[in-house]
Formats: sequence, structure tokens, C-alpha cells
Amino acid sequence: MTDHVEGKWLLLIHQIPPKPGYLRVKIWRRLQSLGAVAIKNSVYVIPRNEQTLEDFQWVLREIIESGAEASVCAANFLDGLSDDQIEAIFLAARQSDYARIIEEAQQALDFAPTTESITPEELQTLYGAFLRLKKRYSAVSSIDFFGAPGREETSRLLGKIESTLTQVRSKGGNKDTGAESFDSSSYQGRTWVTRKGVYVDRMASAWLIRRFIDPAASFRFVSERSYRSKEGELRFDMYGGEFTHQGQHCTFEVLVERFSINDKAVTEIARIIHDLDLKQTPFRIDESAGILALIDGMVATVKSDDIRLERSSTMFNDLYENFRRK
Repeated sequence: MTDHVEGKWLLLIHQIPPKPGYLRVKIWRRLQSLGAVAIKNSVYVIPRNEQTLEDFQWVLREIIESGAEASVCAANFLDGLSDDQIEAIFLAARQSDYARIIEEAQQALDFAPTTESITPEELQTLYGAFLRLKKRYSAVSSIDFFGAPGREETSRLLGKIESTLTQVRSKGGNKDTGAESFDSSSYQGRTWVTRKGVYVDRMASAWLIRRFIDPAASFRFVSERSYRSKEGELRFDMYGGEFTHQGQHCTFEVLVERFSINDKAVTEIARIIHDLDLKQTPFRIDESAGILALIDGMVATVKSDDIRLERSSTMFNDLYENFRRK
């Protein structure tokens, strides 16, 4: 489908027979996951951009291949619903999503024992809740097109849960950032393990590992819940990993400090990763927004973690060279 028509919105209009009912439910769930909202029966709207157009085209294809009918068009609303009214529908939908996550996050915090008395079973329960809520927050925020109320509060509560988990881990014997230095010669040709679906901190950390720590490193991507560590493997950006968040430091910063990487260009990159990964802006680096846009575009189009690392490594090499020349 070629995008020729100007318009702020995309509409997907379908005619799916009431029976069998599974197809209608399947398409409804698919549209929900994309962040589309219904403005009439069988008419869904979403803000227009390249990614949402591609998403709607895949749904369109799925409907047609199932024997039903559908169309996608770009549109502006001239009468009836206004743009502000449509945006309000999106805001209400995402606000409701955030409200549910906030409620469950607050419950998890309310029932969590103090860090001094928490048992391994309670810790595992809290960690499981954190993973589920973080995944839901990521899904909702990715389709929050207009910055709905509740987003910042959700992020704050998830940060509070993560801080609680970090405190427990540190009391269990893990040292704070900078407490111990490592000789990279002892970390050569190793297998480095991290979570599937690599994003900002994991991409940057993998680049740092291969560029400054272990040039022959191999990477493995796992589901944290089912993962069982193997002898010789090194975990990074994973709960309980050898190299992961410590206090207010992201994994990239921990690796830089632990391996004593004294390089001004790396320091500049570390500031960007800190801002993007921790959703903070203490450094306010000009390049941060551009880096995030490149990474988000990569994540939207590349599902393979190996390819993401390959492409992001090229980007970080170029960024490093830019800072080095400065």
C-alpha cells in the first residue's frame, strides 16, 4: 500500500462476519496492542506515522487473508469528532492502563516486607511482580502517543520497587559501584548473558564489552524467569547478575567503573546511556534524543537481538569517534 494521502490520522475499517467469533476477537486484541481506539463499530483510528501505517497494513493483510474485508486510509476529521476529542479518547485509554499498573505496583510495595526481614520467597514474589509490571509499562508507554496522565507516577513506582530490590541485593553481599576493580585479562573469550529484547543499556553495554573488555565475547539472550546460569557465563543487566545496575548507576556505568575504563569519549556515552536508561536528565546531553530515536527505530524494525547488537555497535563506534575527535 502506497502512502500518498495527507492526513493526521489513519483509519482501519473492517467488515468481519460475526461468525466465527474468534477472528473478530483476534483482530480486536491486535488493534488494542497497537494502541488503536474505536470511534465506531469496526472503525479504528491511530495517529499517522510510518510505524503505525505499517502496523495497520499488517492487520489489513491478516483480515483479508482470513476472507474478510478491510481498508486503511489516511484522514483528517472535518466535522463531528475534532482532533482534540480523538486525542482525549487516546489519553483516557492510556490513563486507564497506567491506573491499573499503579494500583498493582502500590499493592506490591505495600505488602513487601522491609529489606531487613524479607525472605527469599518474598523477594522472588516481589521480583516477579516487578518484571510483569515493567513489561506492561513498556507495552503501554510504547503506545502512549500523547503523554497520558499516570505515566510519570507509574515510572516512579516501578523505580521504587527496583530500588527496594537493589537494596536487598546489596545487603546480601553485593558491593556498590566502585568497591571492586576487575582485570579485563581474566574476562577474555567469555559468554556474556543478558535478557532478550536488548534495548539502550544492554546494547551499549555489549558494545563496551567487545570494544574495551572482551573483544572475543559471545552473547546469549535469555528469559530471566527460565534462565539457569552455567559455569563460566557472565550476566549483565540482569537481576542478580555479575554486572548490573547498582544504586543510581546503569549497567554501562558499572562496567566502565569496574574495569577502570578511563576514556573521555566513553564517559560522554555513559552520560547518554544514564539519561536514557534511568529516564533522568542530569547530564542533558544534546545527542541523547537522536540516539534514542535511532534505537527506537531499530527496535521497531529488528527483532533479532544479534542483529540489534551488530547494528547498534556500528552506531556506538561512530558516536565514540565523534566524541573522541571533539
